[in-house]
Amino acid sequence: MIPKLFVESIDLGDGRNITIETGRLAKQADGSVVVRIGKTVILGTVVSSRKASPGIDFLPLTVDYREKFAAAGRFPGGFFKREARPSDNEVLTMRLVDRVLRPLFPDDYHAEVQVMIQLMSHDDDVMPDALAGLAASAALALSDIPFETLISEARVGRVDGKFIINPSRAQLEVSDIDMMIGASMDSIAMVEGEMKEISEAEMLEAIKFAHEHIKNQIAAQLRLQAAFGKKETRTYEGEREDEAIYTKVKDASYDKIYAIASKGSSKQERTAAFAEVKEEVKTLFTEEELAENGDLVSKYFYKTNKEAVRNVTLDLGTRLDGRKTTEIRDIWCEVDYLPSVHGSALFTRGETQALATATLGTSREANQIDSPSQQGEERFYLHYNFPPFSTGEARPLRGTSRREVGHGNLAQRALKNMIPTDCPYTIRVVSEVLESNGSSSMATVCAGTLALMDAGIQMIRPVSGIAMGLITDGDRYAVLSDILGDEDHLGDMDFKVTGTAEGITACQMDIKIDGLKYEIMEAALAQARDGRLHILGKLIETLASPKEDVKAYAPKIITRRIPNAFIGALIGPGGKVIQELQKTTGTTIVINEDPTTEEGVIEILGTDPAGIEAVLAKIKSITFKPQMNESYEVKVIKMLDFGAVVEYLEAPGNEVLLHVSELAWERTENVSDVVNMGDVFQVKYLGMDPKTRKEKVSRKALMPRPPREERRE
Repeated sequence: MIPKLFVESIDLGDGRNITIETGRLAKQADGSVVVRIGKTVILGTVVSSRKASPGIDFLPLTVDYREKFAAAGRFPGGFFKREARPSDNEVLTMRLVDRVLRPLFPDDYHAEVQVMIQLMSHDDDVMPDALAGLAASAALALSDIPFETLISEARVGRVDGKFIINPSRAQLEVSDIDMMIGASMDSIAMVEGEMKEISEAEMLEAIKFAHEHIKNQIAAQLRLQAAFGKKETRTYEGEREDEAIYTKVKDASYDKIYAIASKGSSKQERTAAFAEVKEEVKTLFTEEELAENGDLVSKYFYKTNKEAVRNVTLDLGTRLDGRKTTEIRDIWCEVDYLPSVHGSALFTRGETQALATATLGTSREANQIDSPSQQGEERFYLHYNFPPFSTGEARPLRGTSRREVGHGNLAQRALKNMIPTDCPYTIRVVSEVLESNGSSSMATVCAGTLALMDAGIQMIRPVSGIAMGLITDGDRYAVLSDILGDEDHLGDMDFKVTGTAEGITACQMDIKIDGLKYEIMEAALAQARDGRLHILGKLIETLASPKEDVKAYAPKIITRRIPNAFIGALIGPGGKVIQELQKTTGTTIVINEDPTTEEGVIEILGTDPAGIEAVLAKIKSITFKPQMNESYEVKVIKMLDFGAVVEYLEAPGNEVLLHVSELAWERTENVSDVVNMGDVFQVKYLGMDPKTRKEKVSRKALMPRPPREERRE
């Protein structure tokens, strides 16, 4: 018997509809849905353990998003021909969903939660990552797992000044906005995206547009929940509480923490001072009490610490390091720091430091993207590394983390639209975070800008970035510029904004509270712009404009286009010609075909100008085609009884027969009477000889024709 199917529809307002259905698939999960639009089918499931593992004092939430290659009718690459580790695109989608969901579980819910979202069928006109948040929330709506409020996510594009909800990839290619927004019915929870230098007002307008559509998606989830039958929320064992211990800890530590927080000190001094207060608090309890309730003492100390630190900012308008809310930490920068790389820069802001390098290459070094939902390549990409020593820690190295993928992607999106479209290079920027106390991703953007300009990349405009924070108690609020790590952990918002002097290029915002008002977001954006321009000024002081050329030891790249018919001659049999050319000139030569123009695009990469010129000369020689009635300088390379073989000097290797009858107006018995080996002179190109069907040139055609009586027959 086929189970009953429950379906709800969401009208996107342009003829497209999203459907959410449940009742047939994955019924043993705590909640499961199928989301459809066009040919795209996404399965979302959620399962949570009934009990928390002993000793767990956090929410062990796992969000997993995978794209099945069968969804696009394709085979996975690799030897084993099966899906393996997630791609960067899948990791980024996981992060988008995780960041919205995580704050909405009860603070004392510590049972393991696993959200799995799978792309089962793909449509080229649908970008599936925009539906992942909807699938996750709808699955939670049908479960008995405790969850504060339903959410959804939507992508916004803008083409010709008109906003588009969940645009296709083709529409995004001509869009000046690509933003993903996550929200509840009442408030924005997450924003991430890239823009082409838009204003703060335009960004807010895009967020509001998406929010209206998200409300429709949440309403559909509520209808589905009601039709399916809302489950009673499961009971669970919350955190152990003891009001007497909390009071004792707070009374003993609040004033001391407040005094330390209002003093203004470095991260190390602050950490040591807070640790000393904590040790003093622990002395108020016996060893037996600490053995039984030590976890509560630590928990309540953290709670008191958070409250005191936040109140210092709200009461006094000052911060942990003594700055005002709008003040940016001291900045110093340096370019050309590493002597052998193509471009490098060191950016230090307070206790955060990033060392960025830029490496230049040909299209052969492009980053290949091969996933069920996207195929292509990136000619500009950025990698971000966050080693444990950057925060003074020693911890295991377990490969690239999701956080590193996410931060690198944000910085890449911030910079990529400022790389000129005619830039011939493939560019890889790598950011090594050497110190971290607040927004190393924004330090990466600043260091990346300087490294690119140091490498001689003619950026359209330099880009800077800033991380904003928020502290509010409901009645009062303070927007913080250039937040510290502690202000990120203890605050209510992490809002990163990057841009040029002309506008915003990327953003990433996470809200940790319900009900963020648009006026607060507007104030944060205005304050961010002031801070961003201040930081941009520091970058320009260090390097006012891109260096005019790449470094002497960095490769220069020259591109040429040739008709497809000549590609074979340049490559040679078995690649003999191009391999020998690369060997003798010390260059790298890459040939790509442009199907739109039926031309070959030749990239020549090398550090020796003479080698590059030699390759260009060879290309010119191969593609040389003399024009009718034009004159060319030639050199005799072979003597024959019936003429001389000459070579065009501007195209070495191109030979043509100069027949004895075309040497001179006078009758010529011996070729050597007129020309000899090595002679250089001008000839006129006469096109194809209709009799011999071979190219014909003439020396005598450029000479005055003598009177008939002077000719020697």
